[in-house]
Amino acid sequence: MPFGYNGKILRVDLSKGEVKVDEPDEYFYRTYAGGSSLGAYYLLKEMPPGVDPFSPDNIVVFAGSVISGAPVPGFARSGIVFKSPLTGAIADTQAAGYFGPELKFSGFDAIVIRGKSKEPVYLWVHDGEVEIRDASGIWGKTTGEAQDSIRKELGDERIIVAGIGQAGENLVRYACVLNNLKHAYGRLGAGAVMGSKNLKAIAVRGHGKPEMKDKETVLTMAKHFSANFMEESSDNRGLHDLGTPQYVMGQNEDGQLPTHNFQTGYLEKAENISGERMKDTVLVKGEGCYACSVRCKRVVKADEPYKVDPAYGGPEYETLAMLGSDCGVDDLVAVCKGNELCNKYGLDTISTGASIAFAMEAYEKGIITKEDTGGLDLRFGNQDAMVKMVEMIAKREGIGDILAEGVKRAAEKLGKGAEKFAVHVKGEELPAHDARVKGHLTLMYALCPMGADHVQAEHDGAFTPGSDSFFSDRVEPLGILEPLELSSIDYRKVRRFFYFQSVFGMVDTLTLCLFAFAPCRYFTFKELVDLIRAITGWEMSLWELLKIGERKIAMFRAFNVREGFTKEDDWLPERMFEGILTGPRKGQKVDKEKLREAIDLYYEMVGWNKNGVPTKGKLAELDLFWLAEELDKHGKYKE
Repeated sequence: MPFGYNGKILRVDLSKGEVKVDEPDEYFYRTYAGGSSLGAYYLLKEMPPGVDPFSPDNIVVFAGSVISGAPVPGFARSGIVFKSPLTGAIADTQAAGYFGPELKFSGFDAIVIRGKSKEPVYLWVHDGEVEIRDASGIWGKTTGEAQDSIRKELGDERIIVAGIGQAGENLVRYACVLNNLKHAYGRLGAGAVMGSKNLKAIAVRGHGKPEMKDKETVLTMAKHFSANFMEESSDNRGLHDLGTPQYVMGQNEDGQLPTHNFQTGYLEKAENISGERMKDTVLVKGEGCYACSVRCKRVVKADEPYKVDPAYGGPEYETLAMLGSDCGVDDLVAVCKGNELCNKYGLDTISTGASIAFAMEAYEKGIITKEDTGGLDLRFGNQDAMVKMVEMIAKREGIGDILAEGVKRAAEKLGKGAEKFAVHVKGEELPAHDARVKGHLTLMYALCPMGADHVQAEHDGAFTPGSDSFFSDRVEPLGILEPLELSSIDYRKVRRFFYFQSVFGMVDTLTLCLFAFAPCRYFTFKELVDLIRAITGWEMSLWELLKIGERKIAMFRAFNVREGFTKEDDWLPERMFEGILTGPRKGQKVDKEKLREAIDLYYEMVGWNKNGVPTKGKLAELDLFWLAEELDKHGKYKE
């Protein structure tokens, strides 16, 4: 019998209105494990190249992992894997909360969805059963209204709902999926793909927890985490006290807080949108995810100048930066209102903020006029305009209809040089970290198959000369022994990036929280290995875990190669080659020649050919030779 997982994957065909259950063998689970890799497997095996992301043929995979839902802090996450309508590339977006564990308790490890329903529906998954239910009464409703209606209809307030709002229904290309209204599967448009399928939500409830091989060891380690996490480092303590908003002031003081559409990295009144200011003014409480004592999630409430509903949580660091500083807004309540609206309508706060900041720069440059904005004075710093634009994007009203396409398409439509300040990679807007400052980010953004993703490897700051030995000691098992300069992208940094990327690929596959294991938070590599052994009974090693990470990297790359992406897509937006305008990092920029050299070197390190295609030998080493045959079938090994 399996330990830690159910051995069952739910298959749903919305076009046919049919459901079935697959029961893969242990080899499948040990090889693909969950999350990113499990999702990529189904996309590569069952979806041909060239599928329109809004086509019924796009496959959407909701997945936890073989260890998710164990009663351990940091094991509450799950992911959604699909072809992105924003980029046309593979996408993986993850969230914590309670949906992932509840899906596991309902009897399934993942849900694979294809097709399109003729009418709006939602899925009701509970204790090994599944129903496709009518959602016509909640179509057009906010995420909160839909969640309330589903719980009332099914008669259980403890049901966990992952659903979309009007942004997903309107096919905003970066619409997201919210679970429990606060936890966002935020990036790359999962909400829009659900909207295209007439799928309003998935509701889950379960009462059966998979057995663990050594429950006593798991519980002992979980208790040790809860007792000691906040004493390990000041950063850990800050997560409990301030959540991710703790990073606002540090980012600003170091000159890397995105401001005015990444023109600069310094906001004069950053303290107004800081975690400290939030704690002193609008914070109601901190909330935790399943089995987690850290409680880093913020819940805020305000009455003026905007009324903010605490049911929708509160802004993370990324939101404070992208709806705040990147738009030149330094009013905390305005950013909290923008966050609430994004969660109500189901919008990614990063891409939403980036799109508004792009529009503000276009407005100040005269490319967009007041006539285009419907009378809005869309200049940097106009908090009312920022809040209004969130609603216009969700409803595709006026200029919001153009911005709902993302900055890449918006810039192409506007023309007049707007492409030069459309800050994206492969169509995905940059998150709130500046690639001009950190070398890992330089490489991460350029090379990530999904686009500009800031959680594909550890950030550089913890491993620079003079940094806390707490972090460097924990990565010694990788052979990372020397600190490196923050913005460097030399051969040593490329090597370190590859190692960290393999770790994070494993983290995404196992759907782990980065704040529990990054690898520089709490659990060490040895402790993670011990936990996996205790949960699954498998004699896992660190080597096998890193190969899980490499396998994820290769599968994601292969998907994009099959879709027609080339090495030319592995690049940064023009803004990253311009000097930062003000602040402590004034003048800093990425060197194009050094970046090209680093990318070529990376290809060789990871086992890709000069065109960025994973070699047959590398795929065979990762037990993915079937994928090499797939690429060969599509002519990807021809020079």
